[in-house]
Amino acid sequence: MKGHIARKRFGQNFLVSPGVVAKIVDAILPQADDSVVEIGPGLGALTEPLLARLEHLHVVEIDRDLIARLRERFPPERLTIHEGDALQFDFSVLGPGLRVVGNLPYNISTPLLFHLAASADGVRDMHFMLQREVVDRMVAPPGGSEYGRLSVMLQYRFEMERLFLVPPGAFNPAPKVESAVVRLVPRPRQVLAAVDENLLEEVVKAAFSQRRKMLRNTLRERVSETDWAELGIDPTRRAEELAVGDYLRVANRLAERGTTASL
Repeated sequence: MKGHIARKRFGQNFLVSPGVVAKIVDAILPQADDSVVEIGPGLGALTEPLLARLEHLHVVEIDRDLIARLRERFPPERLTIHEGDALQFDFSVLGPGLRVVGNLPYNISTPLLFHLAASADGVRDMHFMLQREVVDRMVAPPGGSEYGRLSVMLQYRFEMERLFLVPPGAFNPAPKVESAVVRLVPRPRQVLAAVDENLLEEVVKAAFSQRRKMLRNTLRERVSETDWAELGIDPTRRAEELAVGDYLRVANRLAERGTTASL
């Protein structure tokens, strides 16, 4: 890390614990011919051990100073560097069966997860280090304060598992929060039951926009009292009380009667 100062605007906290790095690589279990992309390689803490097992690795990095270091350290035939913002990167260009890994910047983790979900059809799996609070929201069951829009939309698209926790001391600079490593495996397209995924996203977003209000109020412009009755859902419930399957039933009913998303 000598010579490079972590930049707050890029959310940089560099992983420096060899033990944690080894646990992450073991969880990924990369095979030589896997197609792997690392988001935010930084100083290469994960990059180097990944390349020890892979024939080739893609990385997406926005920091030009770090890109220069990576180019000095790894030959282009082993490491392809995609310079730019991961939020704008089209992961589908890397082909099918893609494995995505990274210590994601905490300041963009939620929008980045939604961006990656849009490319999930071509993804085999994802392994990320994230703020523990974000991971807990991702895997949260209905009924609690951690369960929200992120939970519903990611649980619809992925099977997810929190693998292990990582203390602040594993990073330099040390963040003020605990981290966690999570695995996401896309659910097969044929089992995804939404008639219109944009409409599902719109319904979920509206329901959680004022999460303390009753669904009757947050979704009143779209869902009628007759709809609620025929769906068998109590409209006095709140957003966090509905399971992913309930949101699917609401969105599909709207789609079947001709409602379209405004996204």
